[in-house]
Amino acid sequence: MYQGIVDSVVNGETRGSEIGHRVVLPASFIGGPRDMHKRYLDAISLVRAFGKPYLFITMTCNPEWKEIKDNLFVGQVAQDRPDLVSRVFHAKLFDLKDQILKKSIFGRVAAYVYVIEFRKRGLPHCHMLIILAIDCKINSSDMFDSYVVAEIPDPAKFPKLFHLVSRHMMHGPCGILNRKCPCMVDGRCKNHYPRLFSENSTRGRDGYPMYRRRNDGRTVTVRNCTLNSQWVVPYNPYLLYRYDCHINVEICSGLTSVKYLYKYIYKGHDKIYVHLSQHGSDTFIDEIRAFQDARWISAPESTWRIFEFDLNEISPPCINLPLHIPNKQCITFWNHQNLKKVLDPGNVGKTMLTEYFVACSSDAEARELSYLEFPHYYVWDRRTKIWNERRKRQVIGRLNLANPTEGERYYLRVLLLHVRGAVSFDDLLTVSGQTCFSFKEVAQRRGLLESDRSNFECLNEAMSFHMPCLAPCQSK
Repeated sequence: MYQGIVDSVVNGETRGSEIGHRVVLPASFIGGPRDMHKRYLDAISLVRAFGKPYLFITMTCNPEWKEIKDNLFVGQVAQDRPDLVSRVFHAKLFDLKDQILKKSIFGRVAAYVYVIEFRKRGLPHCHMLIILAIDCKINSSDMFDSYVVAEIPDPAKFPKLFHLVSRHMMHGPCGILNRKCPCMVDGRCKNHYPRLFSENSTRGRDGYPMYRRRNDGRTVTVRNCTLNSQWVVPYNPYLLYRYDCHINVEICSGLTSVKYLYKYIYKGHDKIYVHLSQHGSDTFIDEIRAFQDARWISAPESTWRIFEFDLNEISPPCINLPLHIPNKQCITFWNHQNLKKVLDPGNVGKTMLTEYFVACSSDAEARELSYLEFPHYYVWDRRTKIWNERRKRQVIGRLNLANPTEGERYYLRVLLLHVRGAVSFDDLLTVSGQTCFSFKEVAQRRGLLESDRSNFECLNEAMSFHMPCLAPCQSK
């Protein structure tokens, strides 16, 4: 079974599908920088449509779960059953989604996105971002304590919660207590522990929440060190009770959490360096040719992919809208397709953009919408290549990016973001009854490029959501 995973990694095969109300990336999804960047832009589109995330939840698999230990054979430990670990964590994750999305324990959810990662030891964990509905949003620091706790509970009143916090939610110890802790960078904890005591939850200068941590004298002993509430990782008592694992719940401060979710756009995959040699042989070995640079996949990650569990989920789904200047659309086809049919004049020129123009010319309601808003009310039929009225499911659109150096394509994007109900490219080129020679001229006459600081504004906007990249960016 594992050979299929190895072949997928070597060949770089990827596939994805939209099923129901979510985008599913099955086991063969490898997640190269270009693919992950698209997923990141989809998440940013959710923020554009519904506002910034309000909750960031990290759930980590606990190998001591009863469901795992009760199903081990005699003499086995959790590390011997990666299939069991993956299945139990998947079931727990499904229940977590049910609690948040259907039972609305934090309030009604407008949108969410999550990714699955695997730690160096192989245990799966989930990072989930929650965007709450307008009437359920967290508007002030006074509401923080209703969602998140960062203190050691009273062992007399809550003995079980005290045990769970001391077992799963205590950081480190690090700093002067343990300078060899993995979180130590340049002699300091990269997670800023121990935190300061605070009588009330407040929002810090950088927008990051400072949770209530009262100096009440409560301590726990962790790894032979006595720790107080300064070392508690923020948690939600109900979720910690229910799942008996490390489950960190944080109030979000902005787009930084979205960037963290897709940090391996530039981090890359876990790598392993392999050197092949023959023991006891005098045969000359070419170390350069024998050296192998490979990707490391742990046993739980392999079984997760074999079972084709979701690696990424986003809701509502995001539809990628093509962007092209006249007669410069991209044409895709399969090797076995008949090229005469592919190049059929009645079919080859149809794209989402051209058919948006057609819909606006015949539908009065469509003329009230911009290209970006169109997928929310209409659904694209890939077989017939037409837009039909959407009757169910919520979808948002994402218009492909364009660099200012691309010239006319960039200015066309500017127009499509602001002009509603255009019926053709020629219509976009017309301003007050006069036809312009370029999209740039139209944008200027419409006042969309009137600022002399447009280049600086473009860079400042990109800085807020773009990720650093080690290789030249090829994403659209």
